[in-house]
Amino acid sequence: MPRIKDEDIQLVRERARIDEVVESYVTLRNAGGGARKGLCPFHDEKSPSFNVRPAQGYYHCFGCGVGGDSIKFLMEIEGLPFAEAVERLASKYGIQLRYDEDARPTGPRRDPRQRQRLLEAHRYAGEFYAQQLGSSAEAQVARQFIKDRGFDQAAAEHFTLGYAPKDRQSLTGFLKNQGFTDEELVVGGLARRTNSGTFDVFQGRLLWPIKEMTGEIIGFGARKLYDDDFMAGKYVNTSETPIYKKTQVLYGIDLARRQISGASQAVVVEGYTDVMACHQAGVTTAVATCGTAFGEGHARILRRLMIDHDAFRGEVVFTFDGDEAGQRAAVKSFEGDEEFVGQTYVAVEPRGMDPCDLRMADGDAAVRELIASRIPLYRFVLDNTLKQYDLDRADQRVDAVRDAVQLASAIRDASKVDAFLREVAGRIGVEVEQVRSEHQKAKARPARAKPTGPSAPADSAEAPPQEPSAFSAGPSFGAPQFADEREALKALAQHPHTAAQFAADLDEDDFTHPIARHIWSVMAAQGWPAKEDPSWVPRVSETLPEELRPILSRAAVEPLLAQEHTTVQVVSSSIFRLQVLTVGRHVADLKSRLQRTNPLEEPEQYNRMFGELIALEQQHRELREKAVGGVVPS
Repeated sequence: MPRIKDEDIQLVRERARIDEVVESYVTLRNAGGGARKGLCPFHDEKSPSFNVRPAQGYYHCFGCGVGGDSIKFLMEIEGLPFAEAVERLASKYGIQLRYDEDARPTGPRRDPRQRQRLLEAHRYAGEFYAQQLGSSAEAQVARQFIKDRGFDQAAAEHFTLGYAPKDRQSLTGFLKNQGFTDEELVVGGLARRTNSGTFDVFQGRLLWPIKEMTGEIIGFGARKLYDDDFMAGKYVNTSETPIYKKTQVLYGIDLARRQISGASQAVVVEGYTDVMACHQAGVTTAVATCGTAFGEGHARILRRLMIDHDAFRGEVVFTFDGDEAGQRAAVKSFEGDEEFVGQTYVAVEPRGMDPCDLRMADGDAAVRELIASRIPLYRFVLDNTLKQYDLDRADQRVDAVRDAVQLASAIRDASKVDAFLREVAGRIGVEVEQVRSEHQKAKARPARAKPTGPSAPADSAEAPPQEPSAFSAGPSFGAPQFADEREALKALAQHPHTAAQFAADLDEDDFTHPIARHIWSVMAAQGWPAKEDPSWVPRVSETLPEELRPILSRAAVEPLLAQEHTTVQVVSSSIFRLQVLTVGRHVADLKSRLQRTNPLEEPEQYNRMFGELIALEQQHRELREKAVGGVVPS
């Protein structure tokens, strides 16, 4: 592949603010000191350890150790190669990339603007479909369907619904006139190719645009309207494409993301009209999967959004039809409950109505009451579990108890476990001690091993990352004796333009650990910026060995321990403390040499060293005074 010019890569780093890029995927909250934090998107956690420093252009998770700049974040979260991540950010921020002409392609060149082109095609398609729904005579059947489901024109416009004409090439022809090729339309899932030509995927259907959190259309959900529709399914979604993965998107997430974050609650319904009904009724946290079961990818989206300051207190409420299929869906969700950090609940309408039907029958208030009447998912599953047994028979009661106590492991709040066991005893009609005994036996059985690997979180968010092998000789860099070296690196990484005036007095001897010494030398070689520069830390990182980059990313985001009032004071104090240690070591070394020198036999050498000692001790006292409060700006 031709190589993107270095100066353009740096321009992308400067313009692509790390907090803006991250917030497309993770809810961030202010953490003080210019930092922001949220739940890490790369591993499961209950409290936020994922820190973002906009001024440094860097992110770092203190739980799993990942870190980097905006380009690295996009690479990791979307699984992109470096060049494609740069191209995607460049497209978003309006940067025209240039490539080194001397580089020779090693294979077929990927179109660097493919994603942006597909998004543009979907934006045009959404506008085309919406215009057809609003004005074409043919779309009257679609408008009537919307009205019959209890929605008006304003609702259709709010959810940007559309209509695909029955003409086989209406959309294809429109998009070709906008400059899109057949290949782009086929790859994007908007058209299909046959022996006789290229035709629209959706024909004669009501459409719901499926959008990312950012509001960009990436696909469509289509509802059958005519008996002669060539597609068999009542609802059909866009096939998977480079921009649409059904296991990683939730319908309505663009409208609900802020409400989910603010309320720490997500309502998961089964269909597009159910999402609309909930939102129209005031339940604006409703979302739905797109033709697939709720899974790990969907849970990951909600987990990143539902964070309340320093703790996760969110809840996920599922609505299922009251029929047997709906109950099976609830049980399946319960089996995957470990995917959720918060409590999971279920809301089932006794008559088997979904939110859309309920709204039409009983009004908006009934939908709100349905969600408010939610019960813990484990209790709903318990009801379905006990239905399998004849509780009039003693042997069946024993089996029911053994089955029911397995559910206790899914109850997040340990204080509620005993209450649940009492509930089981009462429902089955046995003594509570029998239930407790079976519960203890169940806990004693070996648990299934959980997967481990690179994505597994660390035991403690405060634990330092694992030492890289090439620099791990001797004591750990996380040891207490290196605290001042770590603080100095943090000050240099977070405020390099401020540290420049003090860094001139530092050298490699001020750092005793090989990790700190190497990072310092690379920083110094990079040169200190004259002003705030979010691209400076990423440039330093590129020059470091791979194994040291997580340590730099940690230093770039971890709050400084100093409590001084200004940035200059904080930075200077951290550097002065490091110099105090250096001069202290020189004082100790000189005193040791003096003790080994006879003043009568080597008077000249002794007097010279004694003079040096006096000067060093004076320097030591001055540095200690400066280290107490740093330099106060004039």
